[in-house]
Amino acid sequence: MDIGDILSDRYEIFERIGQGGMQEVFKATDGVIGKIVAVKTPLEGQTHRRFKQSAILAAKVNNHGTAKTLDYFEENERPFLVEEFVDGQTLDKAIIDFAGYIDPPLAAILFGKLAKGIGASHHVGVVHRDLKPSNVMVTGGFALDAVKITDFGIATLAKEIVDQEFEENADITKSTSGTVKGAIPFMAPEMLFRKQGQSIDAPADIWSLGCMIFYACTGKHPFGVGMDAVLAIGNGDRLDWPNFMISNPQFKPVAEALQALVEQCLTPTPANRPTATDLALELSKLCVFSSPRFSGHIHFKSSPTVFFITNDHGGQTMLHRDSVYGPNRPAEGKRVVFSSSPGSPQQRAFPVLVQRTEAV
Repeated sequence: MDIGDILSDRYEIFERIGQGGMQEVFKATDGVIGKIVAVKTPLEGQTHRRFKQSAILAAKVNNHGTAKTLDYFEENERPFLVEEFVDGQTLDKAIIDFAGYIDPPLAAILFGKLAKGIGASHHVGVVHRDLKPSNVMVTGGFALDAVKITDFGIATLAKEIVDQEFEENADITKSTSGTVKGAIPFMAPEMLFRKQGQSIDAPADIWSLGCMIFYACTGKHPFGVGMDAVLAIGNGDRLDWPNFMISNPQFKPVAEALQALVEQCLTPTPANRPTATDLALELSKLCVFSSPRFSGHIHFKSSPTVFFITNDHGGQTMLHRDSVYGPNRPAEGKRVVFSSSPGSPQQRAFPVLVQRTEAV
């Protein structure tokens, strides 16, 4: 498609957003209601089977934690899915890439939002089956103004591609599909090693959700990536939780609560995993620090443990090293993201994430 094309006498394409393993995504103006929407279509050569059915299923999900499916049509023998446009970034780009991980209070809030969103889909009988950071859009960065799960329709199509890989190769590790490779680190064992005729239901999404929160808190995939992940999942060989999650008493209570919930999500037997509703309820009971997040840079070190932040919005905030989560350590010139609490003569920063040095 080209910029300026008008689809279905309604959607005018004005920007190509990107391309994934299965689809192209465009930004368009809906000429009927004047709103910006996302228009998605399978890549050339990808299967078109079940695309309409996927759209119908996705349209059943109506929750503020999910991107709404608005329309489906076919033009010139090519199917198109119209979805709510989320003005934000993928989960990785929005919050994880900054430090390489996020702190437990932020992870608890994120976990709760995702559990509610996926729970809404499960309540209407829709299983995503392809939950991963690239299918979660975040508006407002660390403020988490909106967290929306996307690509319910495409994800259902992704199941078909995985099915096809099994039929053709009988070995998921030999797949060349970008969709399959990107999904493997978050893919439930019943998807990787399922038997003929075995259905993939809601517990598969819960496994994926657990993998995402493990990854968000630690910066590591719990079972690795690629073929290593397949073997590790099959053997139940998961990474240990890093000590930095609980070594700091200020983060330990929430971190331990998150770890316990993730452990339940990563139970090998699907029937033993909690439901999304169960997770949302347990997460709502946690006492987490949820003040607004700010950004700035460390401009000054007054002692081995005390630093001062020049805030991007103006003013200064004091930072104690013990308020930093994770292995990235504070140093002069480093960028930070933090919440601020009253203090004298300067406000106090907690929790604090220090930007990682290596390029993302």
